[in-house]
Amino acid sequence: MKGLTDIPGILVGHASDPIALTGCTVILCERGAAGGVDIRGSATGTEEFGLLDPMHLTDRIHGVVLAGGSSFGLEAASGVRRFLERKGVGFTTGSGPVPLVPAAILYDLGIGKPHVRPTREMGEKAAAAASGDPVLEGAVGAGAGATVGKLFGMDRAMKSGVGSFTVTLPDGVLVSCLAAVNAFGDVTDPASGKIVAGARQAKDSLAFADTARSMKMGLGGGPYQHQNTTLVVVATNARLSKVGATKLATFGSAGMARAISPAWTMYDGDVVIGLSAGEKIADLNVLGVAAGEAVAQAILRAVLSAPSLGGLPGLRG
Repeated sequence: MKGLTDIPGILVGHASDPIALTGCTVILCERGAAGGVDIRGSATGTEEFGLLDPMHLTDRIHGVVLAGGSSFGLEAASGVRRFLERKGVGFTTGSGPVPLVPAAILYDLGIGKPHVRPTREMGEKAAAAASGDPVLEGAVGAGAGATVGKLFGMDRAMKSGVGSFTVTLPDGVLVSCLAAVNAFGDVTDPASGKIVAGARQAKDSLAFADTARSMKMGLGGGPYQHQNTTLVVVATNARLSKVGATKLATFGSAGMARAISPAWTMYDGDVVIGLSAGEKIADLNVLGVAAGEAVAQAILRAVLSAPSLGGLPGLRG
């Protein structure tokens, strides 16, 4: 499987700065996709999310941007709009197409070079690189500077990145996810519940402190508590309205809770965007079960594929 690009009509591209450890990931749906969103975190940074409201006039979006750089990274979305405009993609108006591109950011300024952030040019570069090829995972795009397990500060955190996973249902129905994982908490194996990556007991140790347990004991309080976010896009080739895509996103949030401990904290800007880009017929509840699985597995893959970078250990070595 290729990850999110298993969904026909969806393309994925990354632009990364491997020295500054930042970047952006672009998901293009040039033929349009019904979109919805579920926001569970309390520290979000977003742009054009009104487009995902079922009450909004427009029924389709043309892309999604996930970026590092904190709020500065929202600039990358302008490059994606410029790229799509040149291709004639967008909401039809009397003066030409207007590409509809929601964006969300994560905080990666605590690793690499904090004064280097995704720009409009980087967004345009990621859009130009978007393809239907297998999704590149690890410390790329929006995951270039992603980290997890920051209860005790960055010194005891671990490297994370981007992961993607697809669930196949009967009759060719697909539900797929791409996740950029920059969580305050630990990442756990959804099958066993065991911690896979997260806060460590000491800077020179790979033994886990267990963030949730440590919090209940009154431990922690590192300087990076307020600088976290997991960004997720979950998509299907089944036909859904914007209301259905919103519910798909809500179902996907269940997968985040299975794979991150704790999820949805006051320190995280956790967001799940749901996309429908097909005409297959499927029960929304069944899609929801698959969405939870796809999100959980994509989050797991984000840490399993992350190399050691920026002085932090990664599971890929």
